[in-house]
Amino acid sequence: MNTADMKKKVLDFIREQHMVEEGDGVLAAVSGGADSVCLLFLLCSMREELAVRLAAFHLHHGLRGAEADRDEAFVKQLCGAWQIPFYSAHEDAAAYGRERGISEEEAGRELRYSHLEALADRLSFGKIAVAHHREDQAETVVFHLFRGTGLKGMGGIRPVRGKIIRPLLECSRQEIEGYLRENGISWCEDSTNSENTYKRNRIRNELLPWAGQYLNERASEHAAQFARFAAQADAYFEAQAEMILEAERRTDPEELLEAEGRTDSENWTETESRTAAVSVHTFDSQPEILKGYLVRAMIRQAGGSARNLTERHIQAVCALTGPGGGVRADLPGGLQAVRGYRELRIARPERLEESGILEQLGKQLQFRVYPREKQLEIPKNRCTKWFDYDRIKGTLSVRTRKEGDYFLLRDGKKKLLRRYLIDEKIPEAERDKLLLLTEGSHVLWVIGYRISEYYKVSETTEKILEVSVCKGEKDG
Repeated sequence: MNTADMKKKVLDFIREQHMVEEGDGVLAAVSGGADSVCLLFLLCSMREELAVRLAAFHLHHGLRGAEADRDEAFVKQLCGAWQIPFYSAHEDAAAYGRERGISEEEAGRELRYSHLEALADRLSFGKIAVAHHREDQAETVVFHLFRGTGLKGMGGIRPVRGKIIRPLLECSRQEIEGYLRENGISWCEDSTNSENTYKRNRIRNELLPWAGQYLNERASEHAAQFARFAAQADAYFEAQAEMILEAERRTDPEELLEAEGRTDSENWTETESRTAAVSVHTFDSQPEILKGYLVRAMIRQAGGSARNLTERHIQAVCALTGPGGGVRADLPGGLQAVRGYRELRIARPERLEESGILEQLGKQLQFRVYPREKQLEIPKNRCTKWFDYDRIKGTLSVRTRKEGDYFLLRDGKKKLLRRYLIDEKIPEAERDKLLLLTEGSHVLWVIGYRISEYYKVSETTEKILEVSVCKGEKDG
């Protein structure tokens, strides 16, 4: 690929992905390696055509000694020759990584992006250009695949993410180095790139070359191409989930207030803006893949982040059946999913209050979570019980008895529910009709009777789960 072809390929990609607009400031991250030097040279040759301002930043990681000093000096000299404003910073990536329990590689990445963001803000630059290329994309896809991921992970590195842009993402390493040689431009080699200490280096240096030699010489190209398809599918499902939530979102505050017995419209706005809800009919009717995207969209709507969300969390929400089965699932960021008869909701615990009518048992259960008051006294009440919410780690269920059900006594000993029912002389015919609030086989409350000592509110309790049971419509 000659100089004109390479420049056109990158320029077309920048325009196709809407990476920059006229007047933008672009801060390029330049390590001194072939990829970043090529990026800087191309942006420099295009800055008038794109009508952008350009600057470069180099981070000295405090690793590799004289070699790192050489890289910084090289980038500074290059920027001077090309009349590009140059900025640099020095950090101790090894110490930073030790303090946070992360690898030097991850520490360097965090520090680099932190400096880039801060400098871009200081310069009033709206874009940060980094030099990821096609092999980086293939490496990321393979890494995510073997580690376990969904469409989002298989979408790999996105061409644009916020203010981060990646103009070289569809260029191969071979094209990049060939372009630099053709233009007589040198670069620095990072000696650690050939070491296989890091997992990604092994994929780059061993796995991908093996695939190219023994499976298909275009293996990396095909992996990168697949990433683009996966990213498109991911974006489609995200958009579908948002459309479903938008259609489900209540738009009449006055009607909602009347239904819930509230009169303060401002309070409605504050509460509902932090609660994501979808009817159980709508949720259950979606394909399995779209249910996962709905859960993620609901988390975003509830003010949370999907950063630490795993497939286990998604499956826990999808497995909820509501009153009579699984009611609640804990999610990252302090959020909870609660399923009632009509709606599935995701919100902060203090925002969730669900009730469901247990038609088959003629009962109505209401759940409420709230912070514990310092001088709280727990009253004795046969129809309402209070539990240490922080001790509940799994999914709650409301059901009848099963073999192996138990609760804990004051001395911490386990008592089988079967033995308790016999000791209390509850008639055999009534035992299968008793309603239980359970976490797995552990019974929080034999409704109408006793609760497990394990879940009792204590001085260390921070949040309380209040559960009330009352007569249903059948009982008048």
